[in-house]
Amino acid sequence: MIALSFPLTTWRALLYLAAIVGFVAALKGLSSPRGARRGNLIGASAAVVAVGITFSDPTVYHSPLNVALAGVAMAVGALVAVPAARLVKMTAIPQMVAAFNGVGGGAAALISVVEWLHWHSAGVHPASYQIAEVLLGVLIGSVSFSGSAIAFAKLQEIMATRPITYPAQQAINATAGAATLALTLTAVATGTVGYVYAILVLALALGVALVLPIGGADVPVLISLLNSFTGLAVAASGFTLDNNLLIVAGTLVGASGIILTRLMSKAMGRSLTNILFSAFGSVVTATAGGEGPGGRSVRSSTPDDVAVLLAYASRVVVVPGYGLAVAQAQHVVKELADQLAARGVTVAYAIHPVAGRMPGHMNVLLAEADVSYDDLEEMDQANAEMSTTDVALVVGANDTVNPAAVDSPGSPIYGMPIIHADRAAHVVFLKRSMRPGFAGIDNELLFNDRTVMLFGDAKDTLQKLVSAVAEL
Repeated sequence: MIALSFPLTTWRALLYLAAIVGFVAALKGLSSPRGARRGNLIGASAAVVAVGITFSDPTVYHSPLNVALAGVAMAVGALVAVPAARLVKMTAIPQMVAAFNGVGGGAAALISVVEWLHWHSAGVHPASYQIAEVLLGVLIGSVSFSGSAIAFAKLQEIMATRPITYPAQQAINATAGAATLALTLTAVATGTVGYVYAILVLALALGVALVLPIGGADVPVLISLLNSFTGLAVAASGFTLDNNLLIVAGTLVGASGIILTRLMSKAMGRSLTNILFSAFGSVVTATAGGEGPGGRSVRSSTPDDVAVLLAYASRVVVVPGYGLAVAQAQHVVKELADQLAARGVTVAYAIHPVAGRMPGHMNVLLAEADVSYDDLEEMDQANAEMSTTDVALVVGANDTVNPAAVDSPGSPIYGMPIIHADRAAHVVFLKRSMRPGFAGIDNELLFNDRTVMLFGDAKDTLQKLVSAVAEL
């Protein structure tokens, strides 16, 4: 009975706290494939609670019209987002993340601009730290918005996925960055409202300039970084609006985004600076035919011959990559694995941390086909057992199994941890052609004496393997 006598403000604070705890629990769930679904549900529930309790606070709006407009905006957003999220293909998840992330950054920037204009129209003279909070929201949110838009265009192949460079690019970017910083400091010192528009325009340009020189292979890392930026922009908006929930939620997103960025950079064996400024992947060295450099040829095989090799193996390791996602072949590879398991063959899946276009891409893809988590092996575990593997079946992966990362100091991917499929007794490579992966370089594993190629669409090839194994 005592609790029921709490005023609404106390209940509101308690529910905000519950939402914050929910966001933390959601992140914990998302740290593991087993808990990812539960984490998503917890996070969504916490967000619903947060939005609902916000509408109970009369200080967040000034008229019923504002509430109605907010309701209409939420309805329109739901009508766009729900179908987009439900109908998106697995191969398009990264660009959807980029689009949604950009919307979040843009919203944070607009909130900061509107709050500044509100102060100006009310004749309020905010403190310098308040101006700094607003400008940080504008700056970081705008960079995230425009950068995410270009990342989406690259991943969706609306524009060239290769790095786009131009003369004196770094000098121009540095000048624009210095000008933005100078304008920001001047705006904080003077409180002049006009500076916010100049900062907004420059920040949008910086976001574009940041992403243009980054190639398709590195865009997922950039999306993670931009996601961190959006979180920081939201946190800045939280300070501006004096909303603890936004501060905590934004900080969680910002921190988790930068941690993920570091992990992805480490998985690629490169520094974040190298990813952002090296224009990686701008030169393609491989050929598109059936031969490699110097006219080297590869050994090709037939589904019937490979089926015999697989059916009489003791251990088979499937190494999935982006090509598996493009072909939507996860259900067929699971069918093949089940057939082999029925014959007494041990089948596992070797998952590289950056296989596909986002961390966990392959985990989610295989989960769609009901592949057991127990059959998924992280890179270190898979490599430890690869020397006792009879067949490494590489489906759509390329750079993540390229021995050049270990053997060729001059290679652009040198130092990147890989799945050591080359240590298996036999390697079966499923590829459409001899075109290189995102890194734009030849894969020496294709020319290995123990490697055979199966050219064609991965799904069609796997279906032929399924049929051939069934007939043995």
